[in-house]
Amino acid sequence: MRVIVDANIPAAERCFGELGEVVAVPGREIDGASLAGAEALIVRSITRVDAALLEAAERAGARLRFVGTCTIGTDHIDQAALSERGVDFSSAPGCNAEAVVDYVVSSLALLAEREGTSIDQRRVGIVGAGNVGERLYRRLMALGLDCRRCDPPRAEAEPGERFYGLDELCQWADVLCLHTPLVCGGPHATHHLLDAERIDALAPGTWLLNAGRGDCLDGTALRQRLAMSGDLRCVLDVWEGEPAIDEGLRRLVDIATPHIAGYSLDGKLRGTQQIYAAAMRCFELPVRLSLDDLAPPPPLSRLELGRGLPPWDALRLCMRAVYDVRRDHDGLARMAIEQGMARGFDAWRADYPLRREFSTLEVAMGMDGRSLAPLLVAAGFRVN
Repeated sequence: MRVIVDANIPAAERCFGELGEVVAVPGREIDGASLAGAEALIVRSITRVDAALLEAAERAGARLRFVGTCTIGTDHIDQAALSERGVDFSSAPGCNAEAVVDYVVSSLALLAEREGTSIDQRRVGIVGAGNVGERLYRRLMALGLDCRRCDPPRAEAEPGERFYGLDELCQWADVLCLHTPLVCGGPHATHHLLDAERIDALAPGTWLLNAGRGDCLDGTALRQRLAMSGDLRCVLDVWEGEPAIDEGLRRLVDIATPHIAGYSLDGKLRGTQQIYAAAMRCFELPVRLSLDDLAPPPPLSRLELGRGLPPWDALRLCMRAVYDVRRDHDGLARMAIEQGMARGFDAWRADYPLRREFSTLEVAMGMDGRSLAPLLVAAGFRVN
């Protein structure tokens, strides 16, 4: 059996090698010709699997029986086209949600530090309460923040839960986090959900973060608002037109990263393992590998805190010991200078530095520091 995998998928040979020959191809280069003879295709979010690709693959002699995406999102997959051809499909819901939440908390902590405040002084509106948004909501609430959610589909399905309308949320929140999938039509369309009118209506001083889908936010309107008044703090991990993103907008936002919010090694391996298990079931083979089999020990597994650190300083120290979002902001800026925007964007993703999740770090502290334990646990660390 021939299995085509995105070259950025870790442990692919170890997992999918059980099926046969594994051929790694850069995600943006997967086309019909590269799928010749393939029976399985494993992708990430940058590969569009639609009727055109499937038809080209069939002309090249592909015999696809399984397609998997090692990602939460599925808007790059034409599931109807797969179903018409009898091709099994699986995604990896929740695989990198914790990594995205780590990214958001790290980014908010950095913005707070730059403004001389702490994030518990902000009111956070979360737009999209799916795998990522709901985890973010629970973590920020545990950290003591005032949070509200907007999710119209969930509001309809769960009338007992409290959700808010988008415009109401935008008026109330001074931090707005977007975590919606891209939906281009229907009653809950999210394309340009944050359009020019809503961007213009945001109160000065609002923090705006998008780690969902780039097309859910009108980048041109945001660039115009920032160029004119510069009165918003912005964190963008996803962009319209990736990888050839708007260079002018990148220069204006506070934190600009190349769609890597979920790029922890743990999240990637979790996605690989989920799709591996689905593929084994599709081909009626035993699932031999678990996440524990794939994940190596973290390079920093334990940190001991001394006395005297204020709580939010201690939290920032622990977060940065595991992941510092400034590395990814600076890396994108450097790659854009060295290789140009589009190539630099993909280069940072392709050679992404090792990153683990907060949960891989155990924090040790003496009796003097026990009061810090609830805050650190709420942020996702293990405390001893």
